[in-house]
Amino acid sequence: MTDVELQIFYEDLVSQLRAQGALCAITSGLACVHFDIAETTKDCDLLCHPTAFRQLLDLLEATQVEGQACRYRGNLSPPLDDRWHRGGWTSHFQWGEGVEAVTLDVFGRALRGTEPWENELSGLYVSPAIVAEMKRTNRDKDWPFITLLGEWLIETGDARGWLHLFEADALRRLLPRHPCPAGIIARRPALRLALDRDARVEAALFAERQFWVQLDRLRVRVYERALRPYVVAVRRAQIAAGTPLHGQHEIRLRCAAETLRPSPLVEYGLERYVEEARRATAELVQPELLQWLPDVSPHFNYLKT
Repeated sequence: MTDVELQIFYEDLVSQLRAQGALCAITSGLACVHFDIAETTKDCDLLCHPTAFRQLLDLLEATQVEGQACRYRGNLSPPLDDRWHRGGWTSHFQWGEGVEAVTLDVFGRALRGTEPWENELSGLYVSPAIVAEMKRTNRDKDWPFITLLGEWLIETGDARGWLHLFEADALRRLLPRHPCPAGIIARRPALRLALDRDARVEAALFAERQFWVQLDRLRVRVYERALRPYVVAVRRAQIAAGTPLHGQHEIRLRCAAETLRPSPLVEYGLERYVEEARRATAELVQPELLQWLPDVSPHFNYLKT
């Protein structure tokens, strides 16, 4: 399938779900393509409200791609069930094999999102503000898109875009033309440096980005450790090739109930988690820059509900 055909395929999945009353929206890379800040992607990340998980599973089982049935991807994917998604887990599906595989990652919660994603829809897609928050990962390729999403928001009158600019040049270019509200500045101290034309702004933005990178690296390590017993259990279950998706799902549910901790980051301790990421950041930047780091606790409220 071409990139355009893939985009149409994913959009059609969402349209079919919406027609059934399901609440879902496309996020991440494909959303960046939709908002004209990325050229192409072959993957799709989908936000799906837990009340629609069963509808999504039914649709995935009924949908083939070039004669290939949908299945869970490998042994690593947790089941599509809110007992685990509310704790920050995600589920992974695919059609086909290798580089030609069509893949779908499903989120029941918008990781790092500060607002309910259900209230932030833009057609079949989630809003750029949610996409920008979800893209605060340890992958270098994500960060240019965050700034571009921030610019998109500011240019369309959404002041939240100031929270997503991680390039000093973008701040310098936009500040003379667009107001930056006091409430936004309070949420992101580094913006005060930009408004004061303080030469430290570039270093402060770098420190803030490193903080987010360390947060994501630590999150990945926590979840990878928690995942190991589940991976062993799924491997031992020896799910037969050709098992329908619902059959795969039931086996994974049993394995998860026995081995997969529902909310590893909460068990680890959110305050401990943030403090360890802060200390890791302090090893990479000058200590004085830590005063400009934002309060990230609102980005993890989804784990507390």
